Parts: sequence; structure tokens; C-alpha cells
Amino acid sequence: GDFVTTEDGTGVVHMAPAYGEDDKATTDTVGIVPVTPVDSKGRFDSQVPDYQGQQVFEANAAIIRDLKNGTGAAAVNGPVLIRHETYDHPYPHCWRCRNPLIYRAVSSWFVRVSEFRDRMVELNQQITWYPEHVKDGQFGKWLSGARDWSISRNRYWGTPIPVWVSDDPAHPRIDVYGSLDELERDFGVRPENLHRPYIDELTRPNPDDPAGKSTMRRIEDVFDVWFDSGSMPYGQVHYPFENSDWFAGSADTEAHFPGDFIVEYIGQTRGWFYTLHVLATALFDRPAFKTCVAHGIVLGNDGAKMSKSLRNYPDVNEVFDRDGSDAMRWFLMASPILRGGNLIVTEQGIREGVRQVLLPLWNAYSFLTLYAPRVGTWRTDSTHVLDRYILAKLAVLRDELTDALDVCDISGACEQLRQFTDALTNWYVRRSRSRFWEEDAEAIDTLHTVLEVTTRLAAPLLPMATEVIWRGISGGRSVHLTDWPEAGVVPADPALVAAMDQVREVCSAASSLRKAKKLRVRLPLPRLTVAVEDPERLRPFADLIADELNVKAVELTGDVAAHGRFELTVNARVAGPRLGKAVQAAIKAVKAGAGTLNADGTLSAGEVVLNPEEYDSRLVAADPGCTAALPDGAGLVVLDDTLTEELEAEGWAKDRIRELQDLRKSSGLEVSDRITVVMAVPAERAGWARAHRDLIAGEILATAFEFGEPADGVEIGDGVRVAIARGSALGAE
Repeated sequence: GDFVTTEDGTGVVHMAPAYGEDDKATTDTVGIVPVTPVDSKGRFDSQVPDYQGQQVFEANAAIIRDLKNGTGAAAVNGPVLIRHETYDHPYPHCWRCRNPLIYRAVSSWFVRVSEFRDRMVELNQQITWYPEHVKDGQFGKWLSGARDWSISRNRYWGTPIPVWVSDDPAHPRIDVYGSLDELERDFGVRPENLHRPYIDELTRPNPDDPAGKSTMRRIEDVFDVWFDSGSMPYGQVHYPFENSDWFAGSADTEAHFPGDFIVEYIGQTRGWFYTLHVLATALFDRPAFKTCVAHGIVLGNDGAKMSKSLRNYPDVNEVFDRDGSDAMRWFLMASPILRGGNLIVTEQGIREGVRQVLLPLWNAYSFLTLYAPRVGTWRTDSTHVLDRYILAKLAVLRDELTDALDVCDISGACEQLRQFTDALTNWYVRRSRSRFWEEDAEAIDTLHTVLEVTTRLAAPLLPMATEVIWRGISGGRSVHLTDWPEAGVVPADPALVAAMDQVREVCSAASSLRKAKKLRVRLPLPRLTVAVEDPERLRPFADLIADELNVKAVELTGDVAAHGRFELTVNARVAGPRLGKAVQAAIKAVKAGAGTLNADGTLSAGEVVLNPEEYDSRLVAADPGCTAALPDGAGLVVLDDTLTEELEAEGWAKDRIRELQDLRKSSGLEVSDRITVVMAVPAERAGWARAHRDLIAGEILATAFEFGEPADGVEIGDGVRVAIARGSALGAE
């Protein structure tokens, strides 16, 4: 049978078609009529006299006892209990009160969805879904298997079903009403309250009963609440009784149906999305909405559903007080949740958004207000390469954000903004600090312009922070009242963006090598070799790379093979469906080094040719200790860490500069203050100190720099004692 075999157990299975969907489907095939000895309160009725009035779960002990002892109606011919054991299995419970539920067959009213199921599948193709896989996946498959929809519920609260039936089976009649006018026509009164119990008082003689003894009464059922939800597009405006032009459109009015956009939990593919689609198809032969975002579910920090009783989530008020509402908003929008995935809420995740986006954006604004001697103005004509780069990078951001938001890719938009703020603060502002200290007008105006446009672009994602920044730099009323930046708002330069982005990748890879080898940033190194396909693109930036990485020379070469090799692997998951068993031959050929890249991007692996998406190519460094690969196999960087005494002396001097800058700050000096310095240096470092005296003095704005024991000095590092003062008030002992 479907649920029992002769190889295991007794070979017998009991069926309860009135209390289980699978049981009823099976017994329906052989014409077994369901028996329902349980009433609406979950108690046995008179069909089971021995247990009548007992709640079904409470009767378990008595039933088992009777089966075991051979007593009662359940065991007329003596003991019938062969074996009694307890086992755990899942059972449905009410999500509110946690009590066990009872499945029970009841009569119901249905919408015959099966009649127009194919049309629902067709109309689904007109809907734009995010994520895209929902259209033909979770939602499309549900539509393909759609069954008739039970729309009635045995409850008191809810929308009464407008169906009146005869109370005499001998004179059957069913009336379905669609308006108050129809009710008034048949009942002679116009109802003022359409809810129970008032609507139930509306009765009339059955017109089909010649004797006039039977009565038309409303059925007791109310609508499934999902029927109400699915009726939202027209129910909210009382269509078709009112607002017909607003809803359906006219020569002078735009139609508001179907809706342009809806968003809800992805589980609503079986709920709201589905009922909207069912009713719109049945009533209008159209989809109910044009675009739908199906998001995932927010989970507590333990991976379970959020629960007030479990308190498995951060205190929202604490998060708002500490990090601001933008932090929570960003955390949600930048996550996989808007692509249908689930999201675990953690304080660490929320703070990560603060660190990666909110603070960098705010720090750029603070830097401008702190170091700019005047209010910046709109400017896009700077000739400085860093200004040109950040403006061109902003042009790319504008286009990418526009494209992402146009297709509701919110998390993609967040990622683009995150990458831009990294370029803005960790590259542009950091590399331009000296220009701001020198009150460079081009730098000030460029940063002002960049922040003005960036805040308008970021406003939908970070509404609070962008409002404060935009008001601060523009003096305007609100960033949310401004227009979205048009294409070309700042000059584009794709070639410069590509080149400078690669410069940043080179510097990032080389910095990682430094960190891995524990070579401090201020220690100069002799050489960095950069091997890329197009070294000439980086040549104008060789000095910038050298300065950023603190190396004496940058060597650019196109000979990537001299420093590494490409390692090829077959992507069996992608290639398998097309190649079948031949994929194993391809894997063996590639592992044996028999893979050859072709000019068209395909890979010949023995007798098999792989498409570009069916294999992976990874650039592997020949000497991982001093070599690192650039992203996407774009090239390699090789760091020469050979040290000389001259390099170590310069590194020592730069360390002291950093310590003296910190001392200036802690002493309350302004950035522009000139100072005098008296420094005492251990004998073994005296030569290094004197060799780099001018370098140290120039970096810390010292107008007088003496070697000797300071009268009231402090130790700053490596045994060095120093005293500083504004002007020329110091001297050595």
C-alpha cells in the first residue's frame, strides 16, 4: 500500500480520513466516507459513547487501558493491544498558545482555482521578481500545482461570506450577493453593519419553497483572512462602487492597477503574493502587481526566529542610542535578506556597517570642516590626478547606484557605496592630507563637491547621516528634497578609474605582504616589482605607489610568468551537466598539465573543450613568501625586503616623526604651530638622528632643532628623550 508494507511491523495501518490530508486523499480513491466523531471543541461526540465529552488527548489513557484490558466498545472481543510503546515525533502546535492542534475535516466553500491555473502561470511571466529565481522557482512551481482554495473559516470574527442558503434541504437554494443594493433588493432593508451577529439577522422566505416554510439564512462561515488580503488592491478604494477611474484608469487618469511594486517575506509565495495573483487572475485576467521583492526572514542571534519571550536579539533602543537608526537600516539593506536569504541579527554585524560606511563618510565630512579654512564651492575642473580620480569614481558610483536601485538590487547598491567610501577615505582623503593642510583650493572644493553628490546618492540608504552632512555643506533645507544626480553630473574618466583602482590593488597586496612579514610601514624597502599585462597603464603612478608603500623604487613589467603561473581547475558542477562522464577526463587532463587556453577563452583539456564558465583560472605566486597575486588574476607584486643600514636609519627617523606628531597633539598644539625641539638620542643612534635631522624637523614643523639633554623632556621611544615648545622657548642643559 501507500503507507504500509508486509516487511515491517504488523502490515496494517489505520486510516483517519477526517483527520489527515494524506489519509483522506487515499480513502477518497476507494470511496470511503469520512467519519467525524470529534466536535468543534475537540471532544468525542455521541458516535463514541464510551468517551463522549472527553477531550481527545485526555481520552488517550482510557482508550489504551480499554484496549489492553479488553473492555469497552474498542475491544468487544477481548484484549486487542499487541504492543504499547511511546515514541517522539513532530506534531503541530498553535504558535500563539503552544497547545497541540487537531486536524479535522469540515465542509468548506472553495474557489475553483484549478479552472484558471494555467492562466495564472502565464500571467506570472509578466511579473518582475527579485530575486529572479522566485518567478519560475518557489512561486512558479506553487502556481503549477495550485489546487482549489478553501476560502471559508468556522470563526466568529472576520468578513462574513455573503452567501445565503435555504434551511430546508427539500427546497435547496443558494444566493450569492455582491453589493448592498442587491441585499436591499431581496431583503427590503439596507444593512448598516455587515459583521456578525448583525448580518446574520438578515433573513427572508425561500422563494423556491411553494409552502413558504423554509428560510434563507446566511451561512455561518467567514472568509479566510487571505481572501481579504488578496482583495487589497480594489478593496482599499471600494472598487467597483467608487474610484473606478483611479483604479482602472480613464482618458484623464492613470490606472493604479496593477500595482507597480510590492515587498514581503518570501514565504508569502504561498500567502499574500499567491492570493493577490489568484483573485486578480480570476477577476481581471491580469497580474495584481508588476514588480515584487521577496525578502528573507530576520532571525535572532541564536539563528532562531526572533522572540520577545526569548529576547534573542539586540535591544533596539540601545542600538539606536549607540549606533543610530542608519546603522540598523544599513545592516538590513546590505544583507542577503533582500535577495530572499535569511539574516541573523547581531550587534557585531550592525557595528560592522558603522565601521565600513557610516564612520568613513562622517570622517570625510569632519575632515573637510576641520581643515578647510573656508566653505567649499562646487568644482569639477581640478587638474590634480587624485581630484580627477575621485570625481570619475563618483561618476561610476552614480551610474552603478542608479542601475542597482532601478532593479531593486538594494544590497548591490549598498556594496557599491561601501566600496566608494573606502576609496574616498582610505585613498583620496588620506593621500590628500598634506594638500588640505596647505589649504589647497582644488582639494577643498573637490571634496566639497564629492560629498554634496555622494550624500544625494546615499540618501535613500543612509537618510539620517546624509541629511546632517548635506545640510552642513550646502546650507539647504533637506537632501531628501533634492533631485537624483543626473548622468554627467561630474566628469567621467573610465581609463583613470581603472588605472587608479589597479594602483590601489597593487598597494593593498603589497601592504598585506609587509604585514605578513611583520615589516613596519615606516621602514623603507628597496624595491617593489609589479608584473601586470599592461604595465604602461601604471607607469604614471609609479611615484605614487612608491610613496604609498615606502619603497625606494617601483619596477613595472609585463612578464607575469617570471613570478608566477596560472593554475587551472575544472568546475565540475557547471561542466558536468553538459559533458556528463567526459568531465572526469577533462579533470584528469588539466591536473596532468594538458590544459591549453585558447584565444576565444575556451580551454582545451585533452580531447574536451571547456567553455569559459566551466573552468577556473587562478594566478599562483612562484615565491609566496614575497609575492602576492592581484585580484582576478590581474598580475603579481613582488616585495624586496632586503635591508641596509641606510634604510633602517630612515625608518628609525620616520618612527620618531610619528611619535613627535603624537606629542604635538597631546601637548595641545595646533596643526600649523611651529615648534622648537631638544632631543637626546642614545649614542648608538646618534648618527642616524643627525643624518635625518632635516627630515624630522621639516615633518614636525620645527624651526629650531637641537641635540642635547632636554631640561624637562619625555621619553618617546627607543631611548629617545625630547622636549618641545611653541616658538623658541627651549634649550639644552
